[in-house]
Amino acid sequence: MTLDIEGVGTVIIEHSNRAKRLRITVSSDSVRVAVPRGIRLGKGRNFALSHSAWIRSHAAKMKRKIKTQEELLKDLPEITDRAEAEHKITQRCRLLSLKTGLPFSRLTVRSQKTRWGSCSTRNAVSLNIKLARLPEHLMDYVILHELVHTRIKGHGPSFWRMLDTYVGDARKLRRELGTYMLKLL
Repeated sequence: MTLDIEGVGTVIIEHSNRAKRLRITVSSDSVRVAVPRGIRLGKGRNFALSHSAWIRSHAAKMKRKIKTQEELLKDLPEITDRAEAEHKITQRCRLLSLKTGLPFSRLTVRSQKTRWGSCSTRNAVSLNIKLARLPEHLMDYVILHELVHTRIKGHGPSFWRMLDTYVGDARKLRRELGTYMLKLL
């Protein structure tokens, strides 16, 4: 089912097996209402209508963020050679691992849609190939974030203190990284 909201466009209303409650998601290319199975789509439509001001506000915010992203992208290099990008990330990760004494068991570089990186319980680090497009200090931040996870698995105060020793103000870098929308890179 779809619904048109003035100033936003088409809102998709659909059942979701994973939804536990009615939920609105505004992304770079769509607005979606997830309706739990067993609840009529009409209830989702009414939910969207009752939250149309919120939807308009968040859709406008998303448009501004996309415009900012487009400005940022103009200055970023394209990934024209995948092997070269993988090599750049791999070499940087190995260097930072040696410098910090934070070893990893395995390294994978791949194209991911939602994560810059991850670290498994066995200290296998996975990094997004799109890191090669970022300014070096942000690529280093993501790599060091994952390397610190080889010692501290959660995101508690001790994790941030340790990360700060390597990158300075980690939370500031995290906010800066947030200006880059992974989906649009």
